[in-house]
Amino acid sequence: MAFQGAVNATAAKAIGLWETTFVVLASGAALTGAGLALGLGRGGLARLGAAPWWNLLGGPVGPIITAAVAYGIRKAGAVSATTAIIVGQTGMAALIDHLGWLGIERVPFSPFKLLGIALLAVGAWILLN
Repeated sequence: MAFQGAVNATAAKAIGLWETTFVVLASGAALTGAGLALGLGRGGLARLGAAPWWNLLGGPVGPIITAAVAYGIRKAGAVSATTAIIVGQTGMAALIDHLGWLGIERVPFSPFKLLGIALLAVGAWILLN
């Protein structure tokens, strides 16, 4: 994430944030399409309609995340932005696990997980200050 975010941040400075996001995601879509054309896929796009609608949110959320990471790294620096992202993502992952959201098998929260997230947050605070 730090490498891609830094590359995207400098590209955004040169050509614009949303232009960079478009190039990144279009090139990724082309590469993914090539992989499917080469037979690397093992699923079945024909079953797309059987998936719950919210399974497809990764598509429209992707550009927002890509742009936000590039913007954050450009404004705050790679270490600060990446640290903030990791802490936020870890907290959200713990919530998703605990509640069993998004079709994920429920993994109950524990005091040790709380301690781990707290220590991660303290480490982030040290890095950010």
